[in-house]
Amino acid sequence: MKIKNLLSVVFAVALSASTFAQSNLLNSKTPDEIGKKTPAQLISDNDKPLPYGYVHDRDVLMGKTIWEFIDIDERINFPLYYPIDTAFVGKERRALFDVLVKNIKNGKITEVYVDDYFNIKKTFKDMESSFTYIDTIEAGKDEINNYYDDYKAGRKVLDPQYINKKELDASYISGYKIKGYWYFDKRQGELKYRLLALCPVTPEARDAGNDNADVIDLFWVYFPAVREILHESKAFNDKNSAMPITFDHLLNSRRFNGEIYKEENVYGDREIQQYMKDNSQNQLLESERVKEKIRSFESDMWNY
Repeated sequence: MKIKNLLSVVFAVALSASTFAQSNLLNSKTPDEIGKKTPAQLISDNDKPLPYGYVHDRDVLMGKTIWEFIDIDERINFPLYYPIDTAFVGKERRALFDVLVKNIKNGKITEVYVDDYFNIKKTFKDMESSFTYIDTIEAGKDEINNYYDDYKAGRKVLDPQYINKKELDASYISGYKIKGYWYFDKRQGELKYRLLALCPVTPEARDAGNDNADVIDLFWVYFPAVREILHESKAFNDKNSAMPITFDHLLNSRRFNGEIYKEENVYGDREIQQYMKDNSQNQLLESERVKEKIRSFESDMWNY
């Protein structure tokens, strides 16, 4: 019995820590002040995303565009996926998918495109059918057929129990595709990376929850245009909850693991799986070969 009580206390403490471990916790006099900073604190923090430095084309000795897939089932990528249930966490903690969708809905993110070459823009209205699916179940169709005249005349309204409604949320995310540019800056004498675009990979709302469902590229966001918004949103830092990591920092510093699935090439930027067919192991080896080729360029520059 004592062990049971002890476990209950430990669980309660852990839950309260995960709920209230937020910024400005130690300076708050009431729960409403948790997570809020005074104007003086905001000025002192100077909390803005680190601006990119100007890079002239003549300073790029080598440049290569790379596409990667971030699998959210990998532990290192969990900060991009969780929390998926927001009922037991603070309102400042949201998954990356929720941050993107919320700001597309309210119009703060406008640089949204159909593909990764930024040819055609996309609005939330264009994607609405992918986020919400509403259908009548078989029992509801039978109900309508049995009382067709009443429903047609408006004397009866279909009971909500006959309606199947699915909403696409962060729990259905399979991963993220990213597009980035590796380049060797000859002025700095080092290999650098610049993230260009980000894309959630999910099933459509009609297939949400189906393990065998096909996934789609939901939308592509031009990353430099959303850095301010991603900087305001925080990912969980399991080392120090007082200093959460912004999504902008997390992505720019490459604190994730991604597998290369495409590099720009003369064959119309074909994907690895198009020339390494039906062999997952060879596709992974090819991905590593591309990664090593880019990484070796920098070390080769210092070999005389």
